[in-house]
Amino acid sequence: MSVDISPGSHHGLLSSHLVRLIETHSEPLAAGLLARVRGCGRCKDLLERVPEEELRQRVFEIYSHLGEWLETASDSEIERRYTKIGEHRAMQGVPFSQVLLAILATKEHLWDYMDKEALFDRAFELYQIVDLFHHAGRFFDRAVYFASIGYERFQAARRRATAA
Repeated sequence: MSVDISPGSHHGLLSSHLVRLIETHSEPLAAGLLARVRGCGRCKDLLERVPEEELRQRVFEIYSHLGEWLETASDSEIERRYTKIGEHRAMQGVPFSQVLLAILATKEHLWDYMDKEALFDRAFELYQIVDLFHHAGRFFDRAVYFASIGYERFQAARRRATAA
């Protein structure tokens, strides 16, 4: 993928007000997401194998630093972080489908929050919300991709070690 999301490539497009709103509400957003994941019934292994505080911290990290992730994080930073997360979840024995669902739920929870909380009365404010959704979607797409790379890397190393 050769889409540039490097620092400054989209500077000024995201509404600082919207990002600040998310960042200042990152604790309740993280708690709400965990409740959502616990209630969905599809992440049983994730919830059993990953300490809840670790899950909460990963989600809090995304929401509380959203502006940095969307406006200044390079692909290599996202790659480094999410490859490591993918490897770690594979090491913990979490099925990849549940890793994927957790990342997608994080994005969906953010979108639901923005849909509920964001008020706009001018076309430009609507544009800012759409722009934020677009950039957040790109970030989460990369997170999924790089987490899958890390997960596959761990699985391949385990197979090689077992075969030796």
